[in-house]
Amino acid sequence: MQALQVLFGTDVGLMSVAVIAITLGMGGFYLHFFLKHMHEDEARQQRGQR
Repeated sequence: MQALQVLFGTDVGLMSVAVIAITLGMGGFYLHFFLKHMHEDEARQQRGQR
């Protein structure tokens, strides 16, 4: 319980939560970005071979 108080009750704890959230958000964005472009490239290659 003390750990949650420190995590959400202090400046350092809130900054840590914000950094973790931003990092996970960037990871999700890049995962989506790269998978989207991989699928587009694969579809473009398939159209070119036919």
